[in-house]
Parts: sequence; C-alpha cells; structure tokens
Amino acid sequence: MSILISIIIGGVSGWLAGKLMNSKFSLLGNIIIGLVGGLVGGILLGAIGLHGSGLLGNIIVGVVGACALIALGRAIKK
Repeated sequence: MSILISIIIGGVSGWLAGKLMNSKFSLLGNIIIGLVGGLVGGILLGAIGLHGSGLLGNIIVGVVGACALIALGRAIKK
C-alpha cells in the first residue's frame, strides 16, 4: 500500500513542479521526477534541518526536489 501512496505523491509532486517550472512531462515522467525529487528534496531540506511530515509535507518536499532537478537539467542542457 505504501508503494502506491509513494507513486501518487510522486505523480502529484512531479506535476506541480512541472507547472511551477513550466515543463511538460508525461504521466510516467511526472511520477519519476516526483519520486526522485522526493529523495533530492529530502536531502536538500534535511541539510538545513527541515523535514516534511504527513501527506502535504511529503508533497512539498517532492516539489522542492523536483524543481531542483528540473533546474539542474536545464542548466546542464545549456
């Protein structure tokens, strides 16, 4: 059950990050960027002492990480 919840949170996080960063990903792309973004966001926010708890906290952490990944991808592409 927690894998399904993680996939849903990843999809929502990836979709929100795509909207914020004006990127277009497929559903699978949103899920992947959101899941990896959750890991990256956890590391980045954990480094400054912040941790997401609950559904909304996990989505925020995922969005922060996914936005960082999108920005990194754009910087590398240029």
